[in-house]
Formats: sequence, C-alpha cells, structure tokens
Amino acid sequence: MSELEEYHQDLMADVRREADASGVLMTEAFFDRMKERLTEAGELEAVDRAFFQDTDGAKKIRIDGYSGDPRDTDGTLGLVVCDFVDSDDVRTFGKTDLAPLLNPLIRFLSKARSEKFRDSLNEVNPAFQVSDLIITTWQHVSKVKLILVSNRKYVGRDDTVKLENKEEIPITYSVWDLARFERYDRSGQSRADMLIDFEKDFGGALPALKASQDDASLESYLMIVPGQQLANIYDKWGARLLEANVRSFLQARAKTNKGIQKTIKDAPELFFPYNNGLSATADEVSCIQTTGGLAISSINNLQIVNGAQTTGSIHASLKFEEQLSRVFVQMKLTVVPPDRSEEIVPKISEFANTQNKVNAADFFSNHPFHVRMEQFSRATIFTAPDNERHDSKWFYERSRGQYINERAKLKLKPTLQKKFDLEFPKVKLFSKTDLAKFVFSASGQPHIVSRGAQKNFAEFAKEIGESWSKSDAKYDDLWYKRLISKALIFKRLETEVPKQSWYEGGYRANVVTYAMAKLFHDSNGEKEVLDLDTIWRRQTVADALVDALLVAAAAAHHVITHPPAGVRNMSEWAKQQACWNRLKSEELQYGDSLEDCLVLIESARTNVRDARSEKALTDGINAQSEVVQLGGGYWSKVLEWGRAKKRLTPKDLQIVQICATIPQRLPTDSQSLHAMKLLGRLKDEGFVAGGAPEVVLTR
Repeated sequence: MSELEEYHQDLMADVRREADASGVLMTEAFFDRMKERLTEAGELEAVDRAFFQDTDGAKKIRIDGYSGDPRDTDGTLGLVVCDFVDSDDVRTFGKTDLAPLLNPLIRFLSKARSEKFRDSLNEVNPAFQVSDLIITTWQHVSKVKLILVSNRKYVGRDDTVKLENKEEIPITYSVWDLARFERYDRSGQSRADMLIDFEKDFGGALPALKASQDDASLESYLMIVPGQQLANIYDKWGARLLEANVRSFLQARAKTNKGIQKTIKDAPELFFPYNNGLSATADEVSCIQTTGGLAISSINNLQIVNGAQTTGSIHASLKFEEQLSRVFVQMKLTVVPPDRSEEIVPKISEFANTQNKVNAADFFSNHPFHVRMEQFSRATIFTAPDNERHDSKWFYERSRGQYINERAKLKLKPTLQKKFDLEFPKVKLFSKTDLAKFVFSASGQPHIVSRGAQKNFAEFAKEIGESWSKSDAKYDDLWYKRLISKALIFKRLETEVPKQSWYEGGYRANVVTYAMAKLFHDSNGEKEVLDLDTIWRRQTVADALVDALLVAAAAAHHVITHPPAGVRNMSEWAKQQACWNRLKSEELQYGDSLEDCLVLIESARTNVRDARSEKALTDGINAQSEVVQLGGGYWSKVLEWGRAKKRLTPKDLQIVQICATIPQRLPTDSQSLHAMKLLGRLKDEGFVAGGAPEVVLTR
C-alpha cells in the first residue's frame, strides 16, 4: 500500500467516525476536517462552512464555504466548493473535470450578487449570509479566489482551465486534492507549486549580490526587488509567502501600513531609503550569469519572515501602477535547507522582527511553551474510561506532520504500530490551533475563536508569549491535564450539538465555543469552580455536565441566529464582542445536577499546590540523577572553565566544587537543580566539555 493510499484509508476512517458520532453528512465532516489546512497553509485567512446546492435550469449551483469579509483580506473574496467521494479506493480526476466542479461555484457567485436571489432565501440559510455579504462588499472586491477541496487525486496538468467567468474582476482557482492534503499533513508544506520563476512569469531574473562565502553553511544574497514585481508575486501566492511569519491577519493591526502606502502614493522614490526591507528564506535558488553580473532566475518556497506589512502594503498599492513602478525594496535572502528550517528560520525572524515586535510564540512551533506541551503529551498517561480497555496518551502535534510521521516510522513493524495506535489513539490527536480553541473557549473568548483558527491562534500566542515571559511556572503538569479536560468538553460538544432538535445546521463551530464559554463563565464563581480534575482523571464528561452544556448550547444557538437589527450575517455576528456579551448576560437554568460537577475553589487551589510540591520533588530527584550521571570529571571541567572565564558566583563555586567530588560527595536535590541551571547558562556562554566552543548567535 502506498503512502497516499494509506493516508486515504486513515482519512476515510476518520471522516466516517466523525459523521457517525455527530450525525452529520460525510461531506460536512470532511470539509470541517480539512478547512483548517487551508488557513494554516495561508491559502485563505479563515473558512466558514456555508453549504448551498440548487439548479438554474439544467445547470448546477453550489457553494460549501467562504472566507469572511473581503474588506479584511485586501479585497479578495474566497469561495470554496467541496468534491467528496465515499470510496475505499483512491479515486482520480483530471483537467476536464475542473470546469464542471468549479463552474457551479461561479454560478453561485453570479446569483449571489442579486438581491432577488438573496431575498428568496431564509435569513438562517448560509447562502443568504454569503449572498448578503457579497452584495454589501462587492464594491471592495478586487479578486475572487476559488478553492476546490477534494478527497480525490488530481492527475491533470497545471494548464489554464476555461471557466464561466462573466465578472469583470479576475477569478483565480486553486486545487487542494488528496495528494496535496497528504503532502501537507506529512510535512506541513503544500509547496509543490511554490516555484517562483522570475524569468518566465515575473519580468526577468533579479540582479543579486552573493553575501556568503563558497564554504559557508548557508547561502545568502542581497537583492533589490522592484515593487511591481513583488506585488505581482504576492498577488499570485498571497499569504502562502508568509508561512513562517504571523500571516496577513496581523497586517491589519499594524499601524505603519497607512504610512507605507502613503509613501508609495506620494513619494515612491523615497520608499527605498525609508523602508527597512525584507528578510526572507528559501529552500533553494537558481542563479544565472548575465552581462550585468549574478542574477537569481527562480526561488523555491520563498518565505518572507520579516516584512509582512511591507509586502501586503505594496500589494495593496497595485492600483497605483505609475507610482509602484518607481518603488524598490531591499531583500536579504538566506537559503535554508528544509531539514534545518526549524532550527534556523525562527532565529532569523526573531532577530529581524524589531520594528514591529511580536513575541516569538506568534511565529514558531518550537517556542518553549509548545515544546513543554509536547513533552507532557508524550509522558502523561490517562486511565482508560469504563468503555475502553487501554490506558492512553493525548498526542500534541506542535508542528504539522508529527503524528503521521511518527506512526509511519513503525510501518515495517506492525506490532509496534499497533502499540502506537493504542498509546496515541487518533481521536486524541490535537494541534496548536486546537489547543488555542480549547483554552480560549474556556477563558471566555468565543468571539475570538469564531474568527478562525489562525486569527484565534495569533491572539492566543500573543497572550501566552506575554505570560510566559513573566513566568512559565503555571504551565505545569496540572495545567496540561486541565487542558485535556477542556479538550474533552470541546470535543463532546462537537459531537452532541448536531444531534439536538433545535439545531438547524450551520454555525456548529460557533455554537460549540460559545456554549463552552458560557458554562465556564457561569460555573466559575467566588466559591466554586468547574471540577476539571475529575474530568481528566476519568477521561470522560459526566452526563450531568453534558446536559448543562447543551442548555448553554441551545442559548448560544439562539443568540447567534438572532442577531440585532441591521446585522444579517450570523457568522460575522458571532465574531463580535457584542455577541458574547449578549449570551454572557443571559441567566440560564441548568438544573441541580450541575452542582455535582463543581468543586470548592479552595480544593482546586489545593490540587495546584500539591501538584507543584510533587513536581519540585521530582525535579530535584531528576536533577540529582543528571548531575551524578555526568560525573565528577565533567564538573571539574565546568569548574575550571567557569573560574578561567570568571563566570561563577560564590554560590556557583561552592556547588560546582561539591559536584566535582562525585562520588565521594553528592549534591542535594536543590544543589543539583542549581548546578543544572548553571550548566545551561554556561553552555549558552560557550562552554563545551572537551571540545570547541559552541556557536552563540548574537543579534
């Protein structure tokens, strides 16, 4: 069985399981599962489900989803159509199939621009919501982006397909087929078609100055990029150029955008001296020699790690064609092999992003918070609930592809692969964006969760980054276990909401996060709080708590589907603080059984203190073990280096001297903790026992 066939088999099993558990159609389960890939990959900023299907005479009309308000995405209207086939075998489709799949979406667009069509629909109908949004914002739309999502493999070529485009504005399309999803899920990249050919597509090769020696570990180049060329590249690839950055949704918050655009409009010749330029990376570059010297003819997987604002602002200035022709921007380009990307790119971006500082947690999966959560997930065993036979762990995927690749390593050892599946069941896999949804839903921010996985994660990352920089102590083993309780609540709600008689379809994601936020808000008071510790111990959500959650869900559904006068788009309404304020202020009758799901706040605090005391004891024992294992000879070298470099305080000196006498004397737990922290600091300053000094990155 090929990797693609295995991926398809696992995907279909997941989709069927989700559809059976929630009572939704398989197409919806597939769409909901894959939509976050589109936002993670930068294809669209957000994706909301909005299914509608009809006929116009003999011709089909269809839409499955859309990408929010075009005014928030530089005038790009994103529309999604889903092609799902219920089959155990991998099916294919080709170039001739694209028009029949995409044209129904274009016909919907044409219909949706008509007030007559909109007014013929029930206001709760998702098609009404999209139609009203299109009518309201059409004057701001500069490009329509069609996305085809399919669980079949596309076997056609990338030649242009003629579509039924009757609109005056450009319409582009992108195909996300089974193979592309599989590639993204394994590597976190969808970049098979991310080759930027300057000679063929963008007006010619870029003159460049090589800024690295031939024997350097990384190639570097300096370039001057014409503004028109950069704008056209971004117009084609969009936010996918910013995969290593905080993406275009943070551009809207940047205060310098208006200034950048004003310079382009009023003084384009001053753009180069005023602007700091771009820092970028690439997998590889192709260079040619011209009469003018070295030039770069193509770049594979260009990633702008600093300069998202500049790039977005230049693209937004495409309408100022004459001025843009006089704009130039400097670019520092570093070629980073994919296997070193996670090591190098974060440092480039962290050190480059000083003009509009954002915490490193906004950028990278290897921030210490994510690493710690990963460590907890690989080590923390949860007792099996009554309906299961095996204890298991939750698998935190801090970067795309970890789960599928860890499992694939055991492919030739079926017994070990089965053990992996029992230890880490697929239903207990969760990602960074999932974690952010769980936490923000519980902390009363459902309106932010409703803005989409990536926007929610950006806000979450900012909050975590600020909190972590002050103290990382609270993000301990108990915090992780309580996180799993929130995950259990969230996932149970996802399953139960579609089964309710009041649920009319659509807005499930909004209802789930709002219901969870409401129950946490109402349960957590001055004397009692929701008993999360019992949930993670039992690995199940009690029926009494499910009943209370569904009371909150019904109220959330009513608030979301009954916006105030003048507001028609319910998905956009759910993204507003006012929507959360309305639900938060409602008094709900949960029933007496909810009391059984609460615990005295002092008991919850005692659990925290006990957990921290136990952790301190365990950390001390582990540190002592590490110190002893390194041995007296090693610590003698630490002592010698520290004295020579004058890096040891009197306390450091006393403790290292004890460690250097191992095994005659043994340091205490607290002394061992101090010794290991000291060792980490000295390594950062260049200490290596018996070898060359380590390379220390400097800003």
